[in-house]
Amino acid sequence: MQDFWLDSGFNQLERNDHGWLRVTPGYIRSILQRPELAPITESGPNERSLHAELMTAPLKAISIEAIGLIEDADTRENYVHFLRLRKLLTDAVTVERFYLQAFRAGAIDFPPVFMDMAAQAIVRGLLDGGADEAENVYAVRAGELFFRRQRVSTENAKVLSADAETIQLFADSGGFGSVGRLFAQQGTPMRTLNMDVLSHENAQLYWFSENRYNYVIDLTHGSVGLDALADLIGRWIRHFFGIEVTVTPLPKIEDEAWRWHIGLDVESTAILNDLYQGNPVDDDRLRRLVALFRLDFRDAADMRADVAGKPVYLGLAMSEENVVKLKPQNLLINLPVATKS
Repeated sequence: MQDFWLDSGFNQLERNDHGWLRVTPGYIRSILQRPELAPITESGPNERSLHAELMTAPLKAISIEAIGLIEDADTRENYVHFLRLRKLLTDAVTVERFYLQAFRAGAIDFPPVFMDMAAQAIVRGLLDGGADEAENVYAVRAGELFFRRQRVSTENAKVLSADAETIQLFADSGGFGSVGRLFAQQGTPMRTLNMDVLSHENAQLYWFSENRYNYVIDLTHGSVGLDALADLIGRWIRHFFGIEVTVTPLPKIEDEAWRWHIGLDVESTAILNDLYQGNPVDDDRLRRLVALFRLDFRDAADMRADVAGKPVYLGLAMSEENVVKLKPQNLLINLPVATKS
């Protein structure tokens, strides 16, 4: 399989016996190369000197006084966040343990980009070693939802998901062709970037795209893209909990004995809560639901006793601005997994 997401730092991580990703100095170095920390043309000599020191010795102790000498205030703040992130990562030993501990501790009090960075590395590990490159492309593109915002078009009975940042970058400079017009109709101006819907015909070209975030994924019910997302959700759960689940896309929820649900984002959480409680949900809000899934535990003993044997319903929805931000941590925090004695 072709390598991908080189900016994830995955190639600098090592697997432990459990299959989780062990934090290394190389991984810390890859964080320093991110745009939030890498020097730019305007960076001052103190910032450049500190960055060079850390690139040479990523685990080197750095004083608050040294950070205070950085010329730019925003950069100083970024380095304060970096030092805290570095400590949490090295204390946790693995990226997965860091990710779990961060969300189980409550509110995240440092930039969300660092959590997206960790999710990207973890998903990159889940996708490592796929046998069929043509099919695996859909899984890789679905994986982008775990750490990148999407802008969704629901015109013509299709659910098409494009990378929100890519759209924003090119919004002032060009048209996206026929696919782009669907997004433009929903308020996104575009001019020059060609965004293709991922298909069996162009799947192999994905690996040769300079920026792989240029591809649109079809998440319409019954599509290969939605099936790939469902499969990846199952892999994510198995990786963290070591339990077997199946995740099946649904056109709608029809279950009078509905017991448990998880919203995969803020919008779907609110919508599913209202549907579950019998509160009215107007058509406009219902149309924001872009995907529904049924999650079943293979072994009911892996579930909490009060819901054992019942399905778990998952939802994914877009905001009023047609933006989707999947929160994979919701699966780890809210899944009704039995407590191991």
